[in-house]
Amino acid sequence: MAGTKEIKTHIQSVQETKKITNAMYLIASTKLQRARQELDNTRPYFQALRGEIKRIFRTIKDEVVDSPYFYPLEGEPPLDKPSACLVITADKGLAGAYNQNAIKETLRLLEQHPDTRLFVVGEYGRRFFASHNIPIEHSFLYTAQNPTMARAREICALLLDGFQKDQLDRIYVVYTDMANSMSYEAKCTRLLPFHRAYFADISGTEPPVDEPFEFLPDVRTVLNNMMPSYVSGFIYSAWIDSFCCEQNARMTAMDSANRNAEKLLGELSLQYNRVRQAAITQSITEVSAGARAQRQKNKG
Repeated sequence: MAGTKEIKTHIQSVQETKKITNAMYLIASTKLQRARQELDNTRPYFQALRGEIKRIFRTIKDEVVDSPYFYPLEGEPPLDKPSACLVITADKGLAGAYNQNAIKETLRLLEQHPDTRLFVVGEYGRRFFASHNIPIEHSFLYTAQNPTMARAREICALLLDGFQKDQLDRIYVVYTDMANSMSYEAKCTRLLPFHRAYFADISGTEPPVDEPFEFLPDVRTVLNNMMPSYVSGFIYSAWIDSFCCEQNARMTAMDSANRNAEKLLGELSLQYNRVRQAAITQSITEVSAGARAQRQKNKG
């Protein structure tokens, strides 16, 4: 059985660990609030951009638009070239199942399309794929902890370069979507090409286009100029969303660690008090036995 010194050392070790997990919880909370603010500041622009694309399709209706960013009206053509997949992970662990869920979605995509080329953001994903001998087409070496619009445009430019050169058939994004503050889910979304139905007004709430639009030089050129900005905005939103989920998962993991530390400290304190009380009782017993023996010796 451990003595008081060993138990006291264990208590101090748990207390030091609890300070670290509590600090990580506070840091994650601050980063989460900042990331949400950045997303709220940039989201209206891309929502307005999507609204304009929807207005274009409501104007041209069933008119055929020859754009590489959209599937033809008759459906999806067969795949004859490899696809690309942008995988967004964290730089480190200690975030519950956040990283593993994103990797599982990526592996599921690789099972369906083995020739998919991986473009990875985040040190955790890079190390996982390297350790499992899964080839990476391109690894973005800047940190996943600092999503910026400039870096999202760099990623978008690299992906669109292969897509526009007809080297890639499709572009997927694996990211983590936060449904609410309590739950998040890893998703694999096809980024390009789009179906026109993606911009369709399913709810019927969009106002009709009464005045005819004039597109200069033509609809195809207008859409082709708008889509790179929309794609970069989608990548930035997915990156920010994943970063928010990472911080939320880390907060949950650190909160669980803090509760476990509190529980362990309670158990150790109880065990320390029991051992200490047993030592005191033993000392009193030994003193009493010695005094009794001394009295008996004096009487004899």
